[in-house]
Amino acid sequence: MALEPIRYKARVADARRKRRYRIYKLIFYSALLGGWQLAAVSGIWPSNLFPSPYEVGEDLVYGATDGTLLYGVGTSMMRLVASLTLAIIGGLILGTLMSQREAINQTIGSLVLGLQSIPSIAWVPLGILWFGLTDIGIIFVASIGAVFAVTITTYTGIRGIETRYVEAGRCMGATGIKLVMMVLLPASWPFLISGFKQGWAYAWRGIIGAELLFSFLGLGFLLNVSRSLNDVSQVIAVMLIIMLIGMVVDGMVFRRLEESVLSKWNPGNTT
Repeated sequence: MALEPIRYKARVADARRKRRYRIYKLIFYSALLGGWQLAAVSGIWPSNLFPSPYEVGEDLVYGATDGTLLYGVGTSMMRLVASLTLAIIGGLILGTLMSQREAINQTIGSLVLGLQSIPSIAWVPLGILWFGLTDIGIIFVASIGAVFAVTITTYTGIRGIETRYVEAGRCMGATGIKLVMMVLLPASWPFLISGFKQGWAYAWRGIIGAELLFSFLGLGFLLNVSRSLNDVSQVIAVMLIIMLIGMVVDGMVFRRLEESVLSKWNPGNTT
């Protein structure tokens, strides 16, 4: 009971801090938008090369009204979900095997470190040759770029678990898959969330890059069409949508996961 006033004060302070940060964001983005508008009307650049926020907003409304923008978002998100799912599954399996078998770590692990340095866009030629101009090719490019980030963070997380936890799990009868599912993965959850977040970023960039080069649908395709038509305002509009999706996913999914992990692993932290 004595702790309740302290917890209440902490919640109130946290709510005030969040409100203050929201005000900061509102001021920042309002100033950014105002500066953009001033630069657009100043005449420093031609309007066809540097459109105003109003012109970009018109393109956003038009794209949402005729359905092209919404369909592009839906197509890209479908590909993203498939790519990220494959990357997470593959990364968890590879990372776990590398952490538990030194022979696998010294062989496949060294290959994973090398392959991680290859940009997702470099896999596009293979995607086209192997799968053609299809959704599978795009999903391949995005997932192969994300799987290695998940693999390495999974490996790091599991190897960082204190030995006493693993031994306690084994003493309670957890071995093999049961040990992985009940001890190793839950204990490395903070690292896994970081890996999922990195995997999402790699997959999202891979999706857009692949769509730019060989897709006939999706946000990357809309960017390419806008570039072909010399429509700078539409290019910026699509870029804003791509950025907004990234901010929403980070705020609604990964930030909440991180906060839940923080409250579980460090409940006294109110930052």
